[in-house]
Amino acid sequence: MPPDSEAIAEQVFAALADPTRRAVLADLASGGPATATDLAARLPITRQAIAKHLTLLADAGLVTPEPGERRRVRYRLHSAPMRIAQQFLAALARDWDGPLEALTRHLDKENEP
Repeated sequence: MPPDSEAIAEQVFAALADPTRRAVLADLASGGPATATDLAARLPITRQAIAKHLTLLADAGLVTPEPGERRRVRYRLHSAPMRIAQQFLAALARDWDGPLEALTRHLDKENEP
């Protein structure tokens, strides 16, 4: 995986580590683009806290701020960084699958009568 992809995956994983940010992403996924005020009305968190989380999500590239009417900024999901993180996980899974299957076969042989 190229170094820049690893950096993107790292930012995605750091952003997803927080349950509030995951809730914000889930809300945007189900409800579509929204402002910090919209999200604060739907989630049990203040608008100021939502704004801070949105900044971190935007820094990770997971949301894109879009200018709206009356200077209100709406946030939209951006999936490209998530796909890079998924590729990182898939590569890890491939690296683990072979050794884990070999271990399973070995243990199965030991348990045969």
